[in-house]
Amino acid sequence: MAKRQWVRVKVLSKGDKAAIATTCERFIAEVLIPRFLPEIRPTEFNYPVAITGKWRGDKYSFIQRYRSGFADNTGEEFDAAFARLDHVGGDRFDLMWHRHTGQWWCFQAGVPLAEALRLMETEGLVQPV
Repeated sequence: MAKRQWVRVKVLSKGDKAAIATTCERFIAEVLIPRFLPEIRPTEFNYPVAITGKWRGDKYSFIQRYRSGFADNTGEEFDAAFARLDHVGGDRFDLMWHRHTGQWWCFQAGVPLAEALRLMETEGLVQPV
């Protein structure tokens, strides 16, 4: 059995988080929204109305907001995360994808922010649906 080994990770400062959030918000506005949500198309089912991002601790989640078109709850909205960046140290992140089971799985481990965003642009598993 392998012996456990502890690794110390530098916690992100507020300034680091703000810089990363600015980069991710620019990516959302310039890449994700024009490509995956150029216009809002109401349907009789749930349909996407926005793509946003948000920090939760040292994890930055990419979130798609949906609005219900069903007759019994028309107009109600909910969020569904589709990708997440988990900070692992320095400028390195684990790019995670959200399974239909509600679990997060690692898509690519220990990549720089720019590479993680490039992967989100090209790999369907970590893109909004």
